[in-house]
Amino acid sequence: MGTDCTGVRMDVVALDRIAVEEAARVVELARGGDDGDWARETPCAGWDLRRLVAHMTAQHHGFAAAARGVGGEWEYWREEREVGEPGRAHRAAAAAVLSAFAEPGVTAREFVLPELGGGFAGRTAIGFHFVDYVVHAWDVAAALGVPLRLTDEVLVAALAVARRVPTDPSGRGPGFAFAPALKVPEGAGPLEETLRLLGREPQAWPATGG
Repeated sequence: MGTDCTGVRMDVVALDRIAVEEAARVVELARGGDDGDWARETPCAGWDLRRLVAHMTAQHHGFAAAARGVGGEWEYWREEREVGEPGRAHRAAAAAVLSAFAEPGVTAREFVLPELGGGFAGRTAIGFHFVDYVVHAWDVAAALGVPLRLTDEVLVAALAVARRVPTDPSGRGPGFAFAPALKVPEGAGPLEETLRLLGREPQAWPATGG
């Protein structure tokens, strides 16, 4: 337990594990070949489910490498889009990153994250990974039309991280980690606010309950 980049006291490693496991659960619901679920549109503009899961898989490998001191090597972040069993590849990558994050002292290490421009304290970097996988779990659930299973504790913690993500338009959009932030309506719940802050439109994908 400790204070992460949000200023909230929480076990960010445990929260990340919950988000990663939920993302893996919904990915494994996908069925069919190129003309099945993997070809479905997702909330990530221009990406079908196969491309989204390839990105998620690569990010797991990249963060696992960062946790072990080699995140600056781009090979660990490379996306493999032509994978025969995307769900199995994603599950293996999820296991790899969870194993890396479970190592003693991981939150005190420096993580080099080249896509974000350099090094970050381990706790902060894991916070980035955590909120990313809450959102990506929702992305996959939205594409498949299934509910997301995350507790209020997890969603409130993710919102605390999302509120710290810079909203400067010059750092949002194509080529950046997040789309431009959307307006948050009064009374929005923590998941909806997180999604909108990170550029998602939950009302366009109602089946997830987002």
